[in-house]
Amino acid sequence: MPEPTPANTPLSIVALDDDEDFRQYLRGVLEGDGHDVLTVGTPDDFFTACENRLLDIVLLDMKMGRYSGDEILADIRKRWPRLCVVVVTGYPSLDSMRQTFKQDVFDYIAKPFSIGELQRVLAQATESLGLGKRPQDRLRRELGRQIRLARTERAWTLKELSESSGVSVSQLSSIERGAHLPSLESLMAVAEALNVKPSSWFGAAGL
Repeated sequence: MPEPTPANTPLSIVALDDDEDFRQYLRGVLEGDGHDVLTVGTPDDFFTACENRLLDIVLLDMKMGRYSGDEILADIRKRWPRLCVVVVTGYPSLDSMRQTFKQDVFDYIAKPFSIGELQRVLAQATESLGLGKRPQDRLRRELGRQIRLARTERAWTLKELSESSGVSVSQLSSIERGAHLPSLESLMAVAEALNVKPSSWFGAAGL
């Protein structure tokens, strides 16, 4: 298969914004482009999401009532210095742009923005930072694909695989979509249930 171009490379994205309508709009647009998207409304949910998945990009609202986008951005940089952050704000100013770029923000988008503008920024980040092409991204996608193939060869549903492996249906679904890497314990349990050697799955990912 041809290598994905920056414009159509699937990315793992988490967006933090306190506007529920905007979160729904953003999720619809990004999922329509094939990205794995989670939208959250509070910093606690945001950091939980970041800790539970391999991320390519964070879309961060800077003005969220009692929550400070500047503080969240500073915390992101302490925890994940290399994580790609794109600031999205309805209150753009030169001063806020200067402050965010000092914290190594990739880009700054002012609301309202066009779908094309968002797609352009994501494509530029993908090209510049090599997003979606890292070994762990390839492994995440390939493990999901291999597990899904092995399951369908047995004509098992996700529920049947869950009952056999002890891994929850929601976790299995996330793994098969390539949204999460399974823990070693979960991977071994799934492989045993499907009677497959995990080494064959790693080999398929080129590792």
